[in-house]
Amino acid sequence: MSFETLLGNEQLKTNLTRSLSAGHISHFYLISGPLGSGKHTLARLLGGAILCKGEGRPCLVCPACRKVMANAHPDFITVDDPEKKTVPVDLIRQARVDMYVQPNESDHKIYLFPRAQDMGLPGQNALLKVLEEPPAYGVFILLADNPNKLLPTVRSRCTELKLLPLDQRTLTAQLQREFPGAAQEDIQAAISRSGGFLGQAKALLENGQTVSPQTELFLRALESKDDMLLLQALVPMEKWKRDALADTLSEWLELSENALFSRSGLDAASPFTRRLADARTNAELSTVIVHLRKAVTYVQANVSPAAVCGYLEWELQNL
Repeated sequence: MSFETLLGNEQLKTNLTRSLSAGHISHFYLISGPLGSGKHTLARLLGGAILCKGEGRPCLVCPACRKVMANAHPDFITVDDPEKKTVPVDLIRQARVDMYVQPNESDHKIYLFPRAQDMGLPGQNALLKVLEEPPAYGVFILLADNPNKLLPTVRSRCTELKLLPLDQRTLTAQLQREFPGAAQEDIQAAISRSGGFLGQAKALLENGQTVSPQTELFLRALESKDDMLLLQALVPMEKWKRDALADTLSEWLELSENALFSRSGLDAASPFTRRLADARTNAELSTVIVHLRKAVTYVQANVSPAAVCGYLEWELQNL
């Protein structure tokens, strides 16, 4: 078995390897853990192990494994609509019906639910009907950030695979490999704020290493208390589309909030955050945050970009 690409969680991988080697495949797996804990990685590896045609399953090189990793295997089916807040119950009902169609290429047919906690009560009840009497070849893999949102009757039928935080040495080594240009200070701050989960640490570093040119202007304006730089940042944005304006203002808001958190003692995983935290007081940052939140709300309420930028030009000058 080759679950090595999932970092840490050695006991879980050992137990899973032992179980699958003995031919014990559950009909229902629940992979639980916070955002960025490796749920999707484990789901792919587990799907590969079940459908693998090679040696040392998952071998990750046979056609079946490669198809699973590329999300192209006809017997590894994802049930979700990411654009919907909750997983539509119709999708779950369709999966329930399709489950009774024989597999295309394998001895098993796997259904992956990436947002199991977002199925809602109607969806979970629809799923229960097939969980009670699944076909012999059927496998369901449910991923949940918060498994407590699942009905007890659903959760009790699942073999739960709970992902745990990684140790600091493992995290540090992996982040140094993936972010060779990041400062050690940023890496350690990302680890501190991630709770030990690689995905969250990576997101903090990815978001904290670069900013848009407009955000760099905004940052310089706040650092130097230069109203002309502030105008240079905001005036061109008066002609932007609302979506682009909302994205940039949200970036400014996140930067300002993280700077305030940093001044309160939380490690900053971004040099930009540290720059702003060093340049402004708590009161000044709080004022910036208030106005940026209002500006984002105005954009979402279809106020014109020119009016929103004019509001910020007025409120943030002489701060």
